Amino acid sequence: MEASLKLQKPTLHEKSFVAEGVCLIGAVTLKEGASVWYNSVLRADLEPIVIGENSNIQDGSVIHVDRGQPTIVGRNVTVGHGVVLHACTIEDDSLVGTGAIVLDGAVIRRRSLLGAGSVVPPRKSFPEGSLILGSPAKVARMLSAEEIEKIAEAARQYRMFWEAYLEKGITAFRK
Repeated sequence: MEASLKLQKPTLHEKSFVAEGVCLIGAVTLKEGASVWYNSVLRADLEPIVIGENSNIQDGSVIHVDRGQPTIVGRNVTVGHGVVLHACTIEDDSLVGTGAIVLDGAVIRRRSLLGAGSVVPPRKSFPEGSLILGSPAKVARMLSAEEIEKIAEAARQYRMFWEAYLEKGITAFRK
């Protein structure tokens, strides 16, 4: 079998932040306001990875793809520490809790919260506005308007964090 790797250079918006120790490989796109934090790995060697506007990938997360299956992270998404996203879609205004795993073809719909340590099986999809918990992950209930606002605040906070880093002279990593 011949490997058909897509090893193009990552595309980073000038107003994005990549912390030291991050590894971006292949067709990774960071949109305006996106941030990727310490020791995360985004490996887009077979298909693209897109990180949407004002989304953040926190420390130690791993994002990968599969043949024919990109990984798409929408706008204003928070991906917590130590998360694994594999060939899946996280829609706008959602939060993926620390240590969660989302597998091939799964979709977390808009304004949803995937709890810490939850595991989403392949090809699983959840309704918009869901609180998703467990292993295997299931809808626990629908989120309140207040909870949805807290998700939005988390994304705004990480945008402020990286802007503050730049103000203090802690520069974004660029090659």
